Amino acid sequence: MLRSIHLVVLVITLFFFGIVTAQETISGVVLQKNGTPIFGANVYLEGTYDGASTDEEGKFSFTTEEKGIQTLVISYVTYEPFMMAADVSQLSDLKLTLKEDFNSLDTVVISAGSLEASDNSKVSVLKPLDVVTTASALGDFVGALQTLPGTTTVAEDGRLFVRGGDAGETQIFIDGIRVFSPYTPTANNTPTRGRYSPFLFDGITFSTGGYSAEYGQALSSVLLLNTIDEPDQEKTEIALMTLGGGIGNTQKWEKSSLSVNTSYINLAPYVAAFPNRNDFEKPFESISGETVFRRQFDTGIFKLYAAFDTTNFELTQEDINLAEGVNFKLKNNNFYTNASYQGDLGRTWKLQTGGSFTSSNTNLGIIDDNINNTENSFHFKLKLKKRFSNQIKLSFGAEQFLTDFTEDFDNQSVSASYGYNNNISAAFAETDVIFTKKFALKAGVRGEYSELFEQFTVSPRASIAYKTGKNSQLSVAYGDFYQQPTQDILKFQQNLEAQKTQHYILNYQYVANNRIFRAEAYRKQYDNLITFDTEFAGFESNYTNNGDGFAQGIDFFWRDNETIRNMDYWVSYSLLDTERLYQNYPTTATPSFANTHNLSVVTKYWVEDWKSQLGFSYQFGSGRTYTNPNNPGFLQEKTKDFNNLSFNWAYLIDQQKILYFSVNNVLGFSNVNGYQYASTADANGNFNRRALLPATDQFFFVGFFWTISEDGSDNQLDKL
Repeated sequence: MLRSIHLVVLVITLFFFGIVTAQETISGVVLQKNGTPIFGANVYLEGTYDGASTDEEGKFSFTTEEKGIQTLVISYVTYEPFMMAADVSQLSDLKLTLKEDFNSLDTVVISAGSLEASDNSKVSVLKPLDVVTTASALGDFVGALQTLPGTTTVAEDGRLFVRGGDAGETQIFIDGIRVFSPYTPTANNTPTRGRYSPFLFDGITFSTGGYSAEYGQALSSVLLLNTIDEPDQEKTEIALMTLGGGIGNTQKWEKSSLSVNTSYINLAPYVAAFPNRNDFEKPFESISGETVFRRQFDTGIFKLYAAFDTTNFELTQEDINLAEGVNFKLKNNNFYTNASYQGDLGRTWKLQTGGSFTSSNTNLGIIDDNINNTENSFHFKLKLKKRFSNQIKLSFGAEQFLTDFTEDFDNQSVSASYGYNNNISAAFAETDVIFTKKFALKAGVRGEYSELFEQFTVSPRASIAYKTGKNSQLSVAYGDFYQQPTQDILKFQQNLEAQKTQHYILNYQYVANNRIFRAEAYRKQYDNLITFDTEFAGFESNYTNNGDGFAQGIDFFWRDNETIRNMDYWVSYSLLDTERLYQNYPTTATPSFANTHNLSVVTKYWVEDWKSQLGFSYQFGSGRTYTNPNNPGFLQEKTKDFNNLSFNWAYLIDQQKILYFSVNNVLGFSNVNGYQYASTADANGNFNRRALLPATDQFFFVGFFWTISEDGSDNQLDKL
């Protein structure tokens, strides 16, 4: 009996000893690159519950019953996950070093020359919602961008003038694909608007210089618009406005979605209620529509975007040389479509490709002259991106631009047909290297061949950024940029060369606690600008590439939505010094579209008791140059300063119904865009003049916006 008891005890002892000896101890220490211990890192065997956290000395230790080859995983915020496969018997007394995660939020970013407007960007100076809630923008994304540093106030034009460049020096892209006709046509001294609805975009990158080698044919700036990848829900949106109305609908399926919107604008009722300085025979009328189809795949997304608009108006404008004025009539049809795909090709490759087609037809009547032109333009693009690691990425690609432009001119004495075919081939390559969380480099090169000019150009570009503190950094950028002459030149003369600029940029940026401050100094050098020797470009003009010039200055931006409860505001200031010799200039001068000082202040305040958001926007621009023929010199005098204070009020009737009211130039500042002088002198030898005034000193807008959605809370001002 005693021997049996001893045998049982021996068996139990051996059993427990076997269990104990079957366990393995996994241990080690986790360090940073500089040898500092990492406290609180999570250490575990993949697929098990066995693990521990590192202590203050970076040490860890735990036991496991697992056998054979296992994967040890270490994770800690702002560091790359560490994985090690080995036999459990070898996972003891380890000394492991984690690498910094260069995709984390505190990593340096390249920011010189780039202003982000996105809900997802690491550093965003604007949000897409700002486009429709900035008082002076009147729902136009270009109007909102004109409150940012680097832009110049040219109230009578409405397009983007960036850092001493004219409006033709900025190009616009949707989902990486070129837009050839981004603005609605208009008459002289009447501002245009962007064609496309801001509600379809969730990201905007406005590059005021030094932009990526991926983009070309822009001397000064590129504006990148990204459509929404996936709407959050099905909804219908209705808009009733003093200028017309609109309706939109979004449908969602398991892997696809479709958004459609259309609008009708007619200024006739508004002009009848508030007459302006133009004598309309037919007030401005426009019908437009847009659609975006999206299809999600396992590794990518396909988008098909299309937009159509037609514009029609006729008016007579005052002219100092014609007692009866200048009769101007216009009808334009514009169609734009854009297809794009982006997705993964394996773990380390990404593909982005797409193309766009633009067809635009314009009929112009100016007094007795009739002009009809048609433009058909294509853009095709292929881009590949290779990620070697979180620190090194390479992108490269090729693209093709094709334009076929024809124009017919006819009056009582002459008829003519002319135009051009333009074919540009381009290739680009660019690498991003993050050396440390504090230091990063982007370097690239772009090559372009113009079949029209038989010219090949090479554009090197580079940007570097260094983090000077937890919330601040410095960036510098350099680049060469080429652009062919505009349509107004090429339709008369093709024996030319591409125009060129060189950009030098120094940027400082501070971001913390919902506040951002940017200061950026720059220098642009112009070469090969187009000149001609007549008042206007025409067949009889002699064209050369002998023009040149410079633009230099400093921009400041401050935004704060933290200091004052329920208030969000930003302040932009730009100082510009620029001169150039181009077009019909007899000598180097500051262009009439450039002013020395530009200031914008935008404020938005939410009043809970009123269920309202109140907005104010103030813009100041110092006087712009003009030529006074009564005094010697060219562009030797300046207009008075430009001032504009705008106000808007968005009232939340209920969560899905908004009543919106705005008034532009609420104080009624009397702004002067320039002067027109008589072509001949009077009896005293003086040239009389008239001021070029806005068509109206103030503009009023009232709109009702109603959203019908699944959750019952979504609205057109993003759940205001």
